[in-house]
Amino acid sequence: MQTITIRNLNFAYPGQPPLFTDCNLDFNSNWRLGLVGRNGRGKTTLLQILQGRRDYRGRVTSKLNFAYFPLKITNQTLLSGDALLAACPNQALEQWQIERELGLLGVDPALLGQPYQTLSGGERTKVQLATLFAQDNSFFLLDEPTNHLDLPGRRQVAAYLAHKQSGFIITSHDQDFLDQVIDHTLVIERHQLVLSQGNYSAYRRHKEQRDQHAQATNRQLKAEIKKLTAARQQRLQWAQRAEGEKKGNSHADKGFIGAKAAKMMKKTIATANRLDQAITERQGLLENVEEVAPLTLNYQPAHQQTLLSLDQVSLAIAGQQLFRPLTCTVHRQEQLALVGPNGVGKSSLIKAIAGHFGGDVSGNIILPTGVTVSYVRQDYATNTGSLQQFADRYSLPYDLLLSLLRKLGMDRATFAVPIEQMSMGQQKKVELARSLLTPAQLYIWDEPLNYLDTYNQQQLIQLVKDYRPPLLFVEHDQHFINAVASQQVPVTPL
Repeated sequence: MQTITIRNLNFAYPGQPPLFTDCNLDFNSNWRLGLVGRNGRGKTTLLQILQGRRDYRGRVTSKLNFAYFPLKITNQTLLSGDALLAACPNQALEQWQIERELGLLGVDPALLGQPYQTLSGGERTKVQLATLFAQDNSFFLLDEPTNHLDLPGRRQVAAYLAHKQSGFIITSHDQDFLDQVIDHTLVIERHQLVLSQGNYSAYRRHKEQRDQHAQATNRQLKAEIKKLTAARQQRLQWAQRAEGEKKGNSHADKGFIGAKAAKMMKKTIATANRLDQAITERQGLLENVEEVAPLTLNYQPAHQQTLLSLDQVSLAIAGQQLFRPLTCTVHRQEQLALVGPNGVGKSSLIKAIAGHFGGDVSGNIILPTGVTVSYVRQDYATNTGSLQQFADRYSLPYDLLLSLLRKLGMDRATFAVPIEQMSMGQQKKVELARSLLTPAQLYIWDEPLNYLDTYNQQQLIQLVKDYRPPLLFVEHDQHFINAVASQQVPVTPL
């Protein structure tokens, strides 16, 4: 066991507010540490700092060899085994070691003999995790490994990590997953690192108690501030009336009235100063509680009752059929979840509906004329440039785009950052905001929760409940599916 020490850590990206301010932390290498926090708060940045990949002020002390997920696969045309070994050039690693870890994961090692580019997102996650844990004497930094994993895959990986003896730091927005694998929780709360013992649910319970107390205290303080402000204003009005009485009464004893006004003004100024000080003191005690605003949707209800029909639809790549023929229909106010294991072809089906699938399509995909579809894509690397350029490209009202991003928790300072330089969570919010602002009669979302924090997940659940838009979606978070889906449509492998 070794200790990782952080002292007086300060970090900010150029032109942006600090992510970390004078942070201090000690944790042990045998901990299974969950790193959580709102998007853009610096989770990935902190992992990069630990690896020495970011310049910072302060001191980070560790003798550990860090192994980072996701791996950087430079040549996806190679067989998976070769591509994975090439991603770890500094490790004395052999393929049999990866196969051993795949066996512990419950994954067929035959995946290593397939071209890497043919693997699904979930399969890539599993073979990369096996490659990392095949490395001896490493401390593992796992950045969002639950993305692209279906529910069985998440359970599979959770069981695998739960039996590992080595420590790690892991980021994820899947609370159920974190509860199964971590024993400490590290939360980035507005520039500071807050460490607690226990799983994520224990942290949430404690935070909810803190927030409830803070909100009650804030309400009391705001009421006191309002009362003190009114008293201060009343004092000033009294003094002004006395001064007005002096100026407006030409026949009265101006000496007496002037002395009275001066005395009143002196007393009022002294009282106002005391009230100012009391107001300032109470404002300094106000706590910054996380606020979550409701989202809006530019939903344009269609006249048609049926928005999308799939009749005996099946897909094939290079003559290999992906799933059994599928029939389903999306009607008004229906939300259909496509469910099935990783690699079965759910995302490919969405691409086929959009007309972007490169393989063979059989059966009928019927999208009525005039129905506008708004997509959330799983791959949105084409979102580049400034937010103003992005808004112009997609004919979105720029002010509404910024307003929606603020509701999603994005800091104003981030608005000046090119999209491709934003964090993955921030980039996902831009993609999501585009879909929510686009006038549409039908919504098709491919894994909308990837990279989004738990606050955003709850916002999306409430949005769908409020608007009940026609929706076809792929998602692996069971809580989200249960909350919003009116029907679950199985995509069944052959």
